Amino acid sequence: MASTGATGRRQPPLSGEDPAAAQKRAAAIAAAALIEEGMRVGLGTGSTVAHLLPAIAARGLHGLRCVATSPATEHAARALGLTVSTLDEVGELDIAIDGADQVDPAGWLIKGGGGAHVREKIVAEAARRYVVIVSAEKSVAKLSPPVPLELLAFGLRSTLAALAPAALRADTPPSPDGGLIADYLGAIEDPGGLAARLSARPGVIGHGLFEPELISDVLIGEEDGVRRLVGAKAV
Repeated sequence: MASTGATGRRQPPLSGEDPAAAQKRAAAIAAAALIEEGMRVGLGTGSTVAHLLPAIAARGLHGLRCVATSPATEHAARALGLTVSTLDEVGELDIAIDGADQVDPAGWLIKGGGGAHVREKIVAEAARRYVVIVSAEKSVAKLSPPVPLELLAFGLRSTLAALAPAALRADTPPSPDGGLIADYLGAIEDPGGLAARLSARPGVIGHGLFEPELISDVLIGEEDGVRRLVGAKAV
């Protein structure tokens, strides 16, 4: 991915806010600034998106139509006065913004710590511009496990054995669409090859490896501001 240097202002930490939270908030504010009136906006899930929603609401934009990737995001967005519709109602999205668990130098992502990776990937595919917002520690030299999985309950033992090493998450509820949440725990030497292997296995509804071709921008909150990386889907 190509770097365009710093973008957005350094956001001073709030009282009691740890550095990672301040970086997430800075990246979220920079991403919210990309949204224009009347846009159709995809909203991801997770701790970084929790900073994004107030940043969008604070802009007071008119005519936004949002699509949420989880019930938690939908509830939080509605509570802030944002209009939320289904993806089928909205259709193509102008922009989607989401966090990530890891981002490597080639633009591969691991997502799905919150178990919403299948919906998040559908929304990413539906967006003309897909923007990823992370704090500095999420930018890694090499991806490492776990890779989140959403699996069918039917034949679960067989599916997990075929994907070994993999394990069902303990005490984790099913996804909003009824899939079981698990993790692939093996080494990630070739993200593309692993993504193809996971996608090809019957019983796998979806996995948390997101290919660079989906990504338009990665906004990384750092101590001195927000660094932008331009991805393959840049507009």
